[in-house]
Amino acid sequence: MSRGTIHLLAGGRASIRAGRDPLLTQVLAEHPSLAYVGAASEDNRTFFTMISTYLKSCGAGRITLVPLAGRKGDPAKARAILESADLVFVSGGDVEAGMAVLEARGMCDFLRDLCAAGKPILGLSAGSVMIGSQWVRWEDPDDDASACLFPCLGLAPLACDTHAEGDGWEELRVFLSLGPDGSIAYGIPSGGALRVRPDGRLEALGAPICRFARRKGVVRREDDLELQDGRS
Repeated sequence: MSRGTIHLLAGGRASIRAGRDPLLTQVLAEHPSLAYVGAASEDNRTFFTMISTYLKSCGAGRITLVPLAGRKGDPAKARAILESADLVFVSGGDVEAGMAVLEARGMCDFLRDLCAAGKPILGLSAGSVMIGSQWVRWEDPDDDASACLFPCLGLAPLACDTHAEGDGWEELRVFLSLGPDGSIAYGIPSGGALRVRPDGRLEALGAPICRFARRKGVVRREDDLELQDGRS
């Protein structure tokens, strides 16, 4: 079996307002039907409509909401939709809340199996973070000492944050400070994306990708992951 290609997009409202995204247009031309995983927004219909409209403007065909959250959650139907779609799209919202929904519905291992079998995966904003290995939460938002790590899907063998360049990637730095020495994580800026090839190779798309590492107990920014030959 060959793992599917994964695209991790920064997204954000500014990206949607900017118009048709060339990377999304390319990806959606190859995989027109989408299974929309909206767990991070509790399957919010208004958000689903907004994101679906944008995806269709970039060339998406059929977009089907995977019913997971609340009383309308239906794991059996969700699995059927995920299996039949050309591409699994993990939308944005709240990372921790989204993971809680996926875990409660028993979908984490199912999504891992789909990816391992070659299903392409596309993440946007919080969805990109969820596709990674781990993320950080605060038991008390006002107490940095309460920060701790929690597991995500691990479809991509990395950790990342998205469109947080405005605050200097603060949460990403905290994330690394809690991990072992030698840990690396990526900051995907607005307008950028990270492609994870089936063999694990990483490619920057749209913009250079920020790379941070913890070395000798100190979190530092290292050389960016640059665009391939200057191409997007």
